[in-house]
Amino acid sequence: MAHVRQGVLTRLQQAQALLPGGQLLFIEGYRPPSLQRRYFEEYSGKLARVHPGWRAAELREAVSRFVSPPEIAPHSAGTAVDVTLIDDQGPRAGHGHAHQRLPRGVAPDLGARARTNRATPGGALSTAGLINYGTEGWHWSFGDRYWALQTQQPAVLYGLVELP
Repeated sequence: MAHVRQGVLTRLQQAQALLPGGQLLFIEGYRPPSLQRRYFEEYSGKLARVHPGWRAAELREAVSRFVSPPEIAPHSAGTAVDVTLIDDQGPRAGHGHAHQRLPRGVAPDLGARARTNRATPGGALSTAGLINYGTEGWHWSFGDRYWALQTQQPAVLYGLVELP
């Protein structure tokens, strides 16, 4: 069962209602802090093997560019969702989703159809109040640190949570 905060769910429902065609496919929402820690540590280990001379601070900064640190991870607060756009033929070409991760700054050359397929849900999700993490077209959030920063809010709405 997938979990997100009520504020996120409400906004996803609003976004779905705004879509002119297709549906949002929910890939991932809440991620337990222990799983986020594992992702962070695994990627840290990979980078440490490739760059054995890096100091701990350098390594943490590099890892944080691709995997959110466990203590601030929006998925572990139930505030982030990974979504893609689908229609009766399946996922729309070029939209991208979490299963197609690329390192930051690396993106395939997008054609007009792929750009449209990314922009269509993006407009609806933005209008509904969700914020996109720019290097991951599938990642949207509400109420977390990135949302607060991008919307100039004085504080986050939700913190990390450990579900039973």
